[in-house]
Amino acid sequence: EVQLVESGGGLVQPGGSLRLSCVASGFTFSSHAMSWVRQAPGKGLEWVSAINAGGGSTDYVDSVKGRFTISRDNVKNTLYLQMNNLKAEDTAVYYCAKDPDNEIGVLEYDFWGQGTQVTVSS
Repeated sequence: EVQLVESGGGLVQPGGSLRLSCVASGFTFSSHAMSWVRQAPGKGLEWVSAINAGGGSTDYVDSVKGRFTISRDNVKNTLYLQMNNLKAEDTAVYYCAKDPDNEIGVLEYDFWGQGTQVTVSS
């Protein structure tokens, strides 16, 4: 059974940092690209960042470039999102998502985690 379990969310002041983690199980983690996707209150899903299976290729939505860093540890089967200089508009539920393929492509996902809440507020 595929499982994706996110953690690391919380309440942080503007300008602060958080690191999200997503522990994967039930599939060969090192063979799949992964993404972070978020949903702000009252809004639709927004893709945030993706990383290929080997970790050598990454991509980001323009609004987080230079502030967020996606990474993965294929030994620990864990995906990360380091978020720095957080802004109020980053407030959302953050989900990790498994891509059926090993490279960043059309951003289609076959499994999702349950999400972790990130709230940026003073």
